[in-house]
Formats: sequence, structure tokens, C-alpha cells
Amino acid sequence: MSEHDAAVRTLRDPATIRARCKAITAHVDAGGSGHFTLDRSRLPEVAQRVAALTRSRFPDLKIPYHSRWRHFEAGGVDRKGELDARLASRSHIAVARARIDLTLVSVLLDAGAGPAWRYHEAASGQNFGRSEGLGVASFRGFMAGRFSSDPGDPYRVDAKALLALDARALAEIFQVDADNPLVGLEGRAALLHRLGEALRAQPQTFTAIGQPGHLFDALTHHPHAPRLQHHHPVPSTMHHEVGAARILRALLDAFSGIWPSGQALNGTPLGDAWLHAAAGGEGASAGWVPFHKLSQWLSYSLLEPFEWAGVRVHGLDDLTGLPEYRNGGLLIDTGVIVPRDPHFAAEARIPDDDWVIEWRALTVALLDELAPQVREALGVQQLPLARILEGGTWAAGRQIAAEKREGGGPPVAIESDGTVF
Repeated sequence: MSEHDAAVRTLRDPATIRARCKAITAHVDAGGSGHFTLDRSRLPEVAQRVAALTRSRFPDLKIPYHSRWRHFEAGGVDRKGELDARLASRSHIAVARARIDLTLVSVLLDAGAGPAWRYHEAASGQNFGRSEGLGVASFRGFMAGRFSSDPGDPYRVDAKALLALDARALAEIFQVDADNPLVGLEGRAALLHRLGEALRAQPQTFTAIGQPGHLFDALTHHPHAPRLQHHHPVPSTMHHEVGAARILRALLDAFSGIWPSGQALNGTPLGDAWLHAAAGGEGASAGWVPFHKLSQWLSYSLLEPFEWAGVRVHGLDDLTGLPEYRNGGLLIDTGVIVPRDPHFAAEARIPDDDWVIEWRALTVALLDELAPQVREALGVQQLPLARILEGGTWAAGRQIAAEKREGGGPPVAIESDGTVF
């Protein structure tokens, strides 16, 4: 393996995310940051808040994963059951592919919607905003076959359909008009086009049609047969375990080129990774802080589709907490992360600001410090971070934001294309 390839592999490893975030946290602890100090004395209070909210939401402590599938449950509607009924005649592998297709396209469409946008679901008669609305809208688009180019196989995503989608088509799916504006419609369409191009460029993984669900086959060693008349792969030996970090790496290897951040190492796209002087590291990867927030959110959201197909996902806590504005906002709003500038929120920031990179790195490191305190407050020994986030820190971040600010926005505005926050 070349030094370059080794560096890219290093930056796609969640262990590197933790190590680089800890290095920046140590830099802040040592007083080296011009942006932040830390007040860890507030962590027990935050743990109690998170635990209390978790108990109120899940009294039996049967906490699901932090996942896009939670948004498919919005309004108490069993949309998974609806999808399962449509897929009932298919093999469990074909069902897994369809669920992965839905998850991937829905997560990629989950950029911030803006405060004004709402989605009306005709089937339930309910209205939804923000992430829940985007989740329900993308689910309905999937069920209507809007991401498939084959009318005879509507419950899939394929490259041809993605490349044909434009902002006008997305506006129809998301019910966008002058009175119901959705932030970043053109950007969402462009992201789906880049996804379509990436799928088409990797037929060895995603087949000739470019279906993302074949990630299941790649990760469970279920090879494709020669493409015959009916395009059905012949079943082969399936591995019934996969590591969470392996799912993340597969996503990053396949799709890092679709992110528009422009971050690259000698021409290889890195996605959500940023340079910081205190990041540490060795060799060609030194100085880079990978976060891979959206790819980790996608990895968390794929845990259930793999498990539902009979594949055990191990190493859940190899993945990190998600460095986005709900988790990071919780830590600022509770006074754990203390900005040195009292007017820090006066203007919007961009993702490659040192301020934002440090905030996100501190969020990852402090979520690891907070997790055992939350477990202790709940009286449980085993609780994966994927469930603590859901129980949890993300919900507590939204809760405290609503207490502190009209409209429940984050403590600081980030100018982003939606692929970072």
C-alpha cells in the first residue's frame, strides 16, 4: 500500500476521528485555543438531563438506534410495515437492498430544511417539518417510484433515475412552492446527480443499474451472478456479521467523491475532513481532522437494515458521536464548551473555520466522556453510543435549544451546503 493510500485509509477510520478530536481537546485543555475553554464540572448535570429525557421518551429503556428510521416513524405511522408489505414477495436479500436504497437516498436528502417548510402527508393527513418532514417526504417519493427508472420495480434507487432528477422533480416530491420554500433544492439535486454518477462508475459493486442496495452484497460477501434475463443474482455464502467501521469505510470508499466540500488529499476526495494545526498525526494524513458526520449518520441508519436481514453488526461503539449542531449545541448551551468570545453567535460561520473545527472536535471527544455518565445515571452498564444519541443527546440538544431561543435554532449559524450540518 502506498503512503497516499495508507493516509486515505487512516482518514476513513473512525479510530482516527477519535484520536484527532482528542488531540484538539487536549490543545483546548492546555489553554492553546483562542476560541474555547471547557467546564467539565457541568458534565454530570448534562448527563442527568440526557438521562431524564431518555427515561421520559423510553420508560422501558428499550432505546432504538439514532437512525433515519426514527423519522420514518414520525406521527406514529408504521411506514416500515407499509414498505414490508410491498416487499413481501421478495427474498430477504432483495428486501435488504430496497431498505438500504431508501435509507441512503433519504439520508442524503436530509440537509436542513429551513424553518418555513412543511410536508403534508396525504395518507395520514399529518403535516411535518424539519428532519421528520424530509424523512416522510423522501419515504413517500421512494414508495411512488420516484428514484427508480423501472416502473415494474418502483421500490429501488438506481443511477439512471438519480441522474434524471432535477430541482423541479424534487420540488414536486417535497411539495415546494413560493409559499412553502425548502432551503437548498438545487444543491440536493446536484448531490443526487453525483450519487448517480458514483453508482454508475462502480458497476462491480452496484451492478449495471447502479443500485446502492448492493452494498449489502459487498459487505456480506454475496457475489453477483452473470447478468441473465431476469437479473437475479444466484445466492451464495453469506457472512452473518459485519463491523460498523467496515460499513463506514465502504460508504466512504464508494461515495467520498459526491461531497462538495472540496477537501482532498493529492486529488483523492476526503469529504467531511478538515485541516487544523493541533490535529496531530503522522505521514501524509497529519493535520487532518476527519469527522464524516453524514456518512456516520448513514452508517447508524444502516444498522437496522443489516440486522433485519439477519446480519449482526458488531463494534457499534467504533463509530463516534455525531459532530453536528444538536449535539454540539447541547454542549455549548449547557456551558460545557465555553466560547471565549461572548459575541460568538453574532455572525454565521463556515465549516472550515478553526472555530467550527474545534467545536466539532470537542463535541466528539466530550460525547465519549459524557456517555459513561449517562449510563450511570440510567443505571445501565451496556448502552451503545448509537442509543445514547437517540435517547439522548440529540433530543436534549433540540430540547435546550427550544428553551433558549425562539424557533429552537442552534446557538450558532453555520453556512453549509447541508452535507456537513
